[in-house]
Amino acid sequence: MTVDAPKASSRGMQKNRPIEEIKSVVIRFVGDSGDGMQLTGNEFSKAIARAGHDFATHPDYPSEIRAPTGTLFGVSGYQIQFSSGQVFTSGDAPDVLVAMNPAALKTNLSDVKHGGMIIANSGAFNKVNLTKAGYQSNPLEDGTLTDFRLYSIDISEFTTQALKDTGIAKKEIGRCKNYYALGLMLCLYSRPLESEEGNIRAKFAKKPEIAEANVIALRAGYAYAESTEMFVSTYQVRAADIAPGRYRSLTGNHAAALGFAAASELSKVPLFLGSYPITPATDILQELSALKHFNITTFQAEDEIAGICSAIGAAYGGVLGLTTTSGPGMALKTEALGLAVMLELPLVIVNVQRGGPSTGLPTKVEQSDLLQAVYGRNGECPIPVIASRSPADCFDCAIEAFRLAVKYMTPVIFLSDGGIGNAAEPWRIPDPASLPRLDVKFRTDPEGFQPYARDENLARAWVRPGTPGMEHRVGGLEKDFLTGNISHNPINHERMVAVRAAKVAGIAKDIPALTVEGPDSGDLLIVGWGSTYGSIVQAREQAVLAGKSVAHVHLRHLNPLPDDLGEIMSRYKAVLVPELNLGQLSKLLRERYLRDVIVMSKMQGKMFKVSEIHYRILELC
Repeated sequence: MTVDAPKASSRGMQKNRPIEEIKSVVIRFVGDSGDGMQLTGNEFSKAIARAGHDFATHPDYPSEIRAPTGTLFGVSGYQIQFSSGQVFTSGDAPDVLVAMNPAALKTNLSDVKHGGMIIANSGAFNKVNLTKAGYQSNPLEDGTLTDFRLYSIDISEFTTQALKDTGIAKKEIGRCKNYYALGLMLCLYSRPLESEEGNIRAKFAKKPEIAEANVIALRAGYAYAESTEMFVSTYQVRAADIAPGRYRSLTGNHAAALGFAAASELSKVPLFLGSYPITPATDILQELSALKHFNITTFQAEDEIAGICSAIGAAYGGVLGLTTTSGPGMALKTEALGLAVMLELPLVIVNVQRGGPSTGLPTKVEQSDLLQAVYGRNGECPIPVIASRSPADCFDCAIEAFRLAVKYMTPVIFLSDGGIGNAAEPWRIPDPASLPRLDVKFRTDPEGFQPYARDENLARAWVRPGTPGMEHRVGGLEKDFLTGNISHNPINHERMVAVRAAKVAGIAKDIPALTVEGPDSGDLLIVGWGSTYGSIVQAREQAVLAGKSVAHVHLRHLNPLPDDLGEIMSRYKAVLVPELNLGQLSKLLRERYLRDVIVMSKMQGKMFKVSEIHYRILELC
């Protein structure tokens, strides 16, 4: 539908142009790594958040620090889907592609919807860049894009003209073109400028001349979209109908950091993070380092081993021990994980997964560390494993990880991935009174104290070093069942192995009943974990509209598995398990329940499309 256009902007400029109301849109910004596409996408998502939309984002960038300009492997992108309804993914295919150079167009064109909009920075489509991208001729002129709505705009030149009198260097002018593109998109999707101008001035407060240049570029892009006859209409997405409350936009890594800070506040125990920077987990370290006023200490260690060992030492000292990493770092932490199990100390290990093995695809998404988390240590070395399903869910998972760690005196592995950690979505800020209790008790009574005596959860007591009359030793050698002294007794070793395993297995009684979306029984059950959540939810909804009997259950607790999962699976004729690996959860389900499941794998460094899972459902039902 169309409605009469109001004032074209809050700056008072008017233009008689219809506003087309749409339910949702998917936009992808792409360009060189140095073109500021991550910043552009992030700022656009903030504008969308302020407008009250539900949204989901997906940053996508190369692993090279700075690939050669104009090359195919140097393209960086940021995709956002926003809607007047509920959003679960960043979208299968862009409705709008903003391409800042030929390489960006070349690598992303196949994803754009038929008839979609392409806004291309024509100033970058010169002979050199076309050659680097593998084009024999200019796709903006040779008919390559006849199936799309092409808007060829010389963003580079228009930015230069807008900033020619500012006195800043030519190189700095070139860096402002992303804000010109942002201004274009804010105008096309009916968003005001004032808030973004404030963001720019705050971001570049130490460089006011650069701040003003970016503001000028932003205004110039907005004015161009507002005044040109090129765009027949602008677009409007109504605000989403969401639960009342106070919201903010945040990434999964930021949500995890806030969750860990909340765990410290809830337990009234200080938090210590020992970490070594690694993509894509580093942001948790950065975010927590800014929260030191919440009795949080962050330590950037010299390597992965020092990171986890410092956190183990902190846990022994009586604070919440935390370490963060990704797959290669988990491999390095393996021996220390066994030490934490032997010591029976509360510790949380975060693995923001990425493509592997080895260095692999450090900036791409994958779920291939599940078996490493469950089994990847020497000896019988059980560790509870949980996984977040979305960026906002990382907050709750962070609290849950420490709840289990302190209640059962055990290390806990918390799995996220790059698709969750770097992506953003709206998060309803919870009432602190609604958060789960996190009771921590340190034993101070020496009467009858035995370091490895256990409570009803098979957890030993947590004792701060120096507590009078409760001196005890810890270490990696096997412990006596009660005293904690070194023991090589074979019967004692078997007993200790069994009790450590029983303690972790007993966590299953502490896992809430699973929620099944869809019919209680039927043709197909989809079992998912981690970042496949959004794609599965939407694919199932589409299948239900097509008359299919399909249900979905999503797992947060992966070791131990929930007690009711086997009974739930038995009520369906077939079980489908979509994973961004070669079937790791499928192996665990077959092993535990002796039930065949259908593996659906994807290992391309990309999330599942909704359509991929939807088509697989249709094949099975």
